[in-house]
Amino acid sequence: MLKVGDKLPAGSLQEFIEVEGDGCSLGPNSFDIEKSTAGKTVAIFALPGAYTPTCSAKHVPGYVEQSAALKAAGVDEIWCVSVNDAFVMGAWGRDQKTVGKVRMMADGAAAFTQAVGMAQDLSARGMGIRSQRYSMLVVDGVVKTLNVEAPGKFEVSDAGTLLAQARTGLT
Repeated sequence: MLKVGDKLPAGSLQEFIEVEGDGCSLGPNSFDIEKSTAGKTVAIFALPGAYTPTCSAKHVPGYVEQSAALKAAGVDEIWCVSVNDAFVMGAWGRDQKTVGKVRMMADGAAAFTQAVGMAQDLSARGMGIRSQRYSMLVVDGVVKTLNVEAPGKFEVSDAGTLLAQARTGLT
C-alpha cells in the first residue's frame, strides 16, 4: 500500500472535458499522473463510486465547499478519483457542481487504485472492484499526507482534515 514519502505510480487518469481548450478535446481525455503532479501540490481524495450515498452527500460536497480554502492553503488542484468511467465522472461532476473546483478523475479499469494498493472488492454488493475511501496531499508527485478510512467509515478523508493538514505546512 502507498505510504507517506512514496512517489505516485506511473499511469494515467481520465477526465471528461466539457469545454475544448488547452490541448484538450471535448469528451474523455487522458492525463499522465507524473506530468500532471509535477511542480504542483495536489489534494487527492478517492471514494468507492459515483452517485453513492456518502460520496454524493458528504465527500464530494465537502471538497467543493472547501476548494477555495484548500487553494488558499497552497493546494494547486483537487482531484476526486473513482473507479468509474470518464463519462460517469463527468456527469457526476456536473451534478455536484465541481467545475473549476474539483477535477473528477476516472480510474475506469482500477489501474491507479490497484497500483496504490487501495482496491477493495465490493462484488458482494454488486459494485465489483472499487477504491477504498482515502485522501492525500501530493507535492511534486510525492505523498506528504495519507488518510485511509476504515471499511465503511467516513472520518479522516474529508476536506476538513486535509485542509488542516495543508495549513500545517506539511506541503
